[in-house]
Amino acid sequence: MKRMLLTVITEQALERPLIRCVLDTGARGYTITDARGLGHRGLRTADFEQGGNIRLEVICEEDIARKIADALHHRYFQDFAMVLFIQEVEVLRAHKF
Repeated sequence: MKRMLLTVITEQALERPLIRCVLDTGARGYTITDARGLGHRGLRTADFEQGGNIRLEVICEEDIARKIADALHHRYFQDFAMVLFIQEVEVLRAHKF
């Protein structure tokens, strides 16, 4: 069954507000991992003492993914480093998502 994979790479300081947004929009779960790399705003390490990055992933229905994306765009894009993308994925046990 088809679902959407919403991926957000952003500053670790936003972890709690992102979780709240994801759950408030109706997603059933999420995964968060440390992230590091080089981009527009320079080299980012996973050193949380210096403000590392996280990667948040949510598998959900398209309307929920779009609601999350819109909320994050309006609340955080202007003031925080954030990359957000949505992909269609095929999942087994779609009832869990």
